[in-house]
Amino acid sequence: MKLVRPLFIPAPTQEAPEHGRLILRDGTTAAVRLARPDDAPALRDFVDRLSPEARRHRFFAETTPPEDLIAALCDASNPKSQLTLIVTRIWEGALRIIAAGSYLARDGHTAEVALAVDDAFHGKGLGTLLLERLALLAIRHGFRRLWAVTHADNLAVREVFRESGFEVRERLAGGDIEVELSLVPTEASVHRSEMRDRLATVASLRPFFQPQAVAVVGASRDPQSIGFRLLDALRAGGFTGRIYPVNPQASELAGLPVAPSVRAIPEPADLAVIAVPRDAVLPVVDDCAARGLRALVVITAGFAEVDQKGYELQQRLVERVRQHGMRLVGPNCFGLVNADPAVRLNATFTNLFPPPGRIAMSSQSGALGLALLGAAHRLQLGISTFVSVGNKADVSGNDLLQYWEEDPATEVILLYLESFGNPRRFARIARRVGRRKPIVAVKAGRTPSGRRAAGSHTAAMAASDTAVEALFRQTGVIRAETLDELFALAAGLSAQPLPPGRRVGLITNAGGPAILCTDACEAAGLLVPELSTRTRTALASFLPPAAALKNPVDLIASATPAQYAKAIETVLQAEEIDALIVLYISVTATDTSGIAEGIRAGIEAGRAAGATAKPVLICWMAEGDRDRTFNLSGERIPTYPLPEMPARVLSKMAAYAEWRTQPLGMVPDFDDLDLVTAKEICQKTLAQRGPGWLTVEETRAVLRATGLSLLDGGLARTADEAVELARRIGFPVAVKLASHRIVHKTEAGGVLLNLASETQVREAFEAIQFRLAQMQQLEAMDGVVVQPMIAGGVEVMIGVTHDPSFGSLVAFGLGGVYVEILSDIRFRVTPLTDRDAADMIQDIKGYRLLTGYRGHPPADVPALEEALLRISRLAEEVPEIVELDLNPVFALPPGQGYRVVDARIAIGSIEHADTHRTTRKNGGAAPSR
Repeated sequence: MKLVRPLFIPAPTQEAPEHGRLILRDGTTAAVRLARPDDAPALRDFVDRLSPEARRHRFFAETTPPEDLIAALCDASNPKSQLTLIVTRIWEGALRIIAAGSYLARDGHTAEVALAVDDAFHGKGLGTLLLERLALLAIRHGFRRLWAVTHADNLAVREVFRESGFEVRERLAGGDIEVELSLVPTEASVHRSEMRDRLATVASLRPFFQPQAVAVVGASRDPQSIGFRLLDALRAGGFTGRIYPVNPQASELAGLPVAPSVRAIPEPADLAVIAVPRDAVLPVVDDCAARGLRALVVITAGFAEVDQKGYELQQRLVERVRQHGMRLVGPNCFGLVNADPAVRLNATFTNLFPPPGRIAMSSQSGALGLALLGAAHRLQLGISTFVSVGNKADVSGNDLLQYWEEDPATEVILLYLESFGNPRRFARIARRVGRRKPIVAVKAGRTPSGRRAAGSHTAAMAASDTAVEALFRQTGVIRAETLDELFALAAGLSAQPLPPGRRVGLITNAGGPAILCTDACEAAGLLVPELSTRTRTALASFLPPAAALKNPVDLIASATPAQYAKAIETVLQAEEIDALIVLYISVTATDTSGIAEGIRAGIEAGRAAGATAKPVLICWMAEGDRDRTFNLSGERIPTYPLPEMPARVLSKMAAYAEWRTQPLGMVPDFDDLDLVTAKEICQKTLAQRGPGWLTVEETRAVLRATGLSLLDGGLARTADEAVELARRIGFPVAVKLASHRIVHKTEAGGVLLNLASETQVREAFEAIQFRLAQMQQLEAMDGVVVQPMIAGGVEVMIGVTHDPSFGSLVAFGLGGVYVEILSDIRFRVTPLTDRDAADMIQDIKGYRLLTGYRGHPPADVPALEEALLRISRLAEEVPEIVELDLNPVFALPPGQGYRVVDARIAIGSIEHADTHRTTRKNGGAAPSR
């Protein structure tokens, strides 16, 4: 019997497990990487600085370990045998190793692990962070367990093991404690890892948003300079903390004393806003570190967005910031804002200060950041915080999502994106955050030209729009098509409850706008149902006979404020309605105030009567009164100038509400998967032949190891073998070219169907040979595949493609000729959850064919879902697979499964595959939960 169990996959690290940034428990940072032979002197110095007790716990002796042991620890050339991770930080004026962790193989599946942390850095979570990364690396290199022996009184290390969340076993052995950790991730280990990362990230970003003092480095008295405008914006915004201008050539600016350098400011600050020439940035970073600053906003441009030299300088900047334990927003950014009245931080170079509210915003473009703040001010959208991330060299959108997840002042998150640094990490975080707070995103670079422009602007690789759309669908991110729609959604989501359903009531005083709104509602998947007899009777009691009562409710042009009020109160309470759109077009300029009051009174009366869970949106088309606002006691009603926009907003609010109430997805594991064999086949072939297509035999072996249901048949290299196979299978049969060089068999005349005799099979083999000889490609023929003819079922396709930024995407759609003609295909980013698999099948336009349509028998949809999940696991575990195409797959009636008829697999080298993946042996785990 096949067993299915949930997998729990560790969240992707900020960067690759073997190098990158660590965020400590106190919010400071450090750099981690594999030890190298030239690290031996620094590692020796680290060991010498350890207290005698720490050396005793690490090396079981208080004396200094021998040089050959230190040298061995610095050798990571054979990670299947051993490796060491070191953590470095600038401390006491020098770059030092402050922690180290190693594993050493005991056997093929178990490695001994040991950790040591400098005494000055105890209590900051370094041991746990090292253990997490060592575990990821050990899993990658085939280990299933970590083992350690420690003194019974080494409580700190024992606590690190227990707090990891891994399954831990301890036993007393000769006065010491032997500890064994299973490396199969558990729900507890994944949850604790995510929680540690979230809390540390929040702590690291707090100095940006809640500083007690800000240094403006590069402050100037030139009104045209960025330094002047930064200082002016801070002061004009009413920052409640202290401001320290820094300029070596001034003594006073804007009535404030000026320090010649950051080192000279009279008191420590939390945040530095840096606007100095590019080549002066690194020395300023050192000064900030010397003065104890924790957070830097680098406005200066000229880094990775311009040229290779700028890119290299940005890498040095990031490394310097990390080694000093600080965080960085930018470079090449517009700054940040915290609109909280208790802070009033405007660390940008514009005086536009938005009203305080519940919307957090991030922009990857400085210019659009300026526009976003201007629009928020103009539309009176309340902002909690705003960040222009610029080049995202350090602080990224993923970091900000985690901060806003925990920020009580933030309820809606807006993103302007041009690229993804770590899409898999974004997916994990966004899926979690979206369960609590809506995320609305505009993704630029949808077209090839747009992606090219985004790349030149941000020096980042822009992802294909197919992958972006799949990612957003899976994670519940609400995609806005335009900036106008972004703000429209922000207004609706921040001010109104989510609709409990898709049924919309419309009230209007003019038929034309109502028709446009109705059309927009239904085009967007909303319902505009007829109102019940009870509701229509209530409306008829106070509306004129000419009014339309079914829905939309047309109050006609002569509608009075009282009629608007009573109609809104009535329809808002109707059980057949989940949301309400109120439309008004002014007849004369004198009508607007009275009607506005009537609308306000009607909403308040409906709320008072109990209709509190239904959103209300207003389309206000009144010349000369475009800026009308509707503020009730404790509630703001969003207004829109045209009738289509509230329909689009409600549609996306409803879709998000449905996503949020769906059950949590699970990434399943199957006990009959043999992905080790599949990986070995691909790795062996890649080593022997290089990148390219697998042979038929190799392809079928990989698919069998994945547990997929293949159509019977086999490979024949001669005509006699083909005849024998056909005789064994039973006529009629299909004979198809087998070649790992020729991809499109049909175009090469390599597919012959419904062969009813041995003679026809022999002739088919010879015909294929003759055709290839004519094409001068006879050497590309590996033989033929002989299969039984299959009748009935629905032809579908399943595929895998590789996106350079997102990794593997799984595709599903109608198969056969439908693929190219209809392009009815849906994509999802791996790993797929069971929810993802079900959604992508139900989302194709041809789904009705799979449920039974006009007498056509339904298909075994659960079997197709399982096939997608198995393919997802294959793509995750075998990153050498760069393309996979199963087409056609015959979906048979319920209970009969499916049969893969044709398949091809391409393999290649994906150098960065492990950066955003976690490979596993014998299962592992990934809740997108």
